[in-house]
Amino acid sequence: MEVKGKKIIVTGGAAGIGKQLVIKLLNRGAYVSALDINADNLKKLKNDLNNNRLSTYKIDISNLEEIQKFKKQYLNDNKDLDILINNAGVIQPFTSVDNLNINDIERVMNINFYGPVYLIKEFLPIIKERKEAYIVNVGSMGGFFPFPKQTAYGASKAALGLFTEGLYAELLDSNVRVMMVLPGAINTDIAANSKVEIAGMGDSNIPMTSPEEAAYLIIEAIKKEKWKIYVGKDSKFMNFLYKLNAKKAIGYINKLMNKR
Repeated sequence: MEVKGKKIIVTGGAAGIGKQLVIKLLNRGAYVSALDINADNLKKLKNDLNNNRLSTYKIDISNLEEIQKFKKQYLNDNKDLDILINNAGVIQPFTSVDNLNINDIERVMNINFYGPVYLIKEFLPIIKERKEAYIVNVGSMGGFFPFPKQTAYGASKAALGLFTEGLYAELLDSNVRVMMVLPGAINTDIAANSKVEIAGMGDSNIPMTSPEEAAYLIIEAIKKEKWKIYVGKDSKFMNFLYKLNAKKAIGYINKLMNKR
């Protein structure tokens, strides 16, 4: 599916992978609506890009009422929607479940799972009216492989993953394509944007994929009408390792992370 001339929503569009998606989609001739909770970042994005095919909206995707209001505003501005990219996400504080605040668990579930679900529920009827359309959900390597001290985060992405696969099955005979994106470690400010601190993150030897490369791979996957992609060598490797021997893989990662 070509993105030129398509109307596209990108959540988390003012930073990280989302920002790079916005830039690259605009460069390919798309009409992009960037959603983000950070008004300052949105303003900077708008000023820096100075593109009349870019619209920005400040919105908390975990708030259903805000999404419903945004839907009315969006349809008034754009009339229709071809591609929905649910990219926004946050991580939890880097701690074990017994030390994790219930509010932190609810926060990651609300943003990482319910946010995309709300947007899909509101916009699916509009998307289905298009001749060709796409729903892209950005998950995480942590959604298929359990990482210690990111258990709630992983659960939120795992829930999104199965929801996406179920949606894919339901829409197989429709004009709407569905894709799950499973990135590994991405060199973004997700920790700062999530308002959490991870000791030693800056000194990590984990190989990271750049947000520019991740965005490029996602857009190419849309072009090729993929249904699932693993972004980064680490994501591909962990998928292989987990399928080979899940128990040993979990033990290996647990030891590795406890050394940090």
